[in-house]
Amino acid sequence: MSTEIYAPGLEGVVAGETAISTVEGGLCYRGYPITELAEKTTYEEVAYMLLHGELPRPAELEAFRQRLERHRQLPDALLRFFRALPPDTPMMDVLRTSVSLLTHFDPDYHRWPKEPTAPAALALVQDLLSKISERLLAQMAAAIAAYFRISRGLEPLAPKSGLSHAAQFLYQLTGEVPDDPAVRAFDVSLILYAEHEFNASTFTARVITSTLSDPYSAIVGALGALKGPLHGGANEHVMPFLRRIATPERVEEHLQAMLARKERVMGFGHRVYKTGDLRATILSTWAARLAQSRGETQWEVIAQRVEEYLRTTKNLHPNLDWPAGRLYYYLGLPISLYTPIFAASRVAGWCAHIREQWQANRLIRPRARYIGPPLRLVPPLQERV
Repeated sequence: MSTEIYAPGLEGVVAGETAISTVEGGLCYRGYPITELAEKTTYEEVAYMLLHGELPRPAELEAFRQRLERHRQLPDALLRFFRALPPDTPMMDVLRTSVSLLTHFDPDYHRWPKEPTAPAALALVQDLLSKISERLLAQMAAAIAAYFRISRGLEPLAPKSGLSHAAQFLYQLTGEVPDDPAVRAFDVSLILYAEHEFNASTFTARVITSTLSDPYSAIVGALGALKGPLHGGANEHVMPFLRRIATPERVEEHLQAMLARKERVMGFGHRVYKTGDLRATILSTWAARLAQSRGETQWEVIAQRVEEYLRTTKNLHPNLDWPAGRLYYYLGLPISLYTPIFAASRVAGWCAHIREQWQANRLIRPRARYIGPPLRLVPPLQERV
């Protein structure tokens, strides 16, 4: 007889196997330490590796970049949809619906087999997943930039040939080709956000995929999970929080009051990491560099004091959202785009997990512990008083 294990929130439960990433012993993507990836690669290289298993050779990387360039053009119907939306529609809502709408304009989606588990269909499914993944990688970033401009009365910009994925997004957002330090800092943030094992949104995508649903449905579900403030969104709270503190001298007073009210300090703590998030350490260096070049070092001083206070009093450590919120501010990006940027990066990891789930699928169907009334009989209607 098996022993029932109850783990609220599935904490500590191993729900499946993956060759894509691990947080054990330091975050690695397909065996490569995140420290080396952040130092030696670009987001395109990392996305290719997550989707296709190995880092690309030069010719493979160039072909991948060309495919992304072709996919960045958005359907006119999506742009008309953007123009019809109220200008204050939340960006994550827009992105979620955009992915659903893009389904109908994807020629590869229309080749999706009606019986995808048939032996002859499995190879086709993997080929279609590869193509759909790359299309989503390009179009989600383009959709964010296009809606942002339309919502502010500006015309969306066509892609500019020859730019990297990171530079392309910043260009289509602002209309200006960013300088190299900005591109590299943003690129590193995308690398660090790209994948993180069985987090809530990734697990959502795998659950949906396990039913043999299509990849667009799985990505829509992942976006819905990321929208929740307990998973995504912490990076949006960083700069408003630092502005409320205002000066380094007010850090202790402000945090004491927050902790007394049992308020969460967004950007600190993690379900898995208990002694610190290596991604936060890496990106903090880039945030500090940008702050120096932009003349915004006062926020870094306050951030460091916050980190010291929470580490010494609560053993709390920053996660990736803490430096990302500051770095995106130094890049001049509006706060409403911070979580969508997270999604535009993480789609590489989501799609890698969708492909992996298809390779050895089993319907994900956990049990629940019943805590309702004991067995009882149904009384006749006239006796229910």
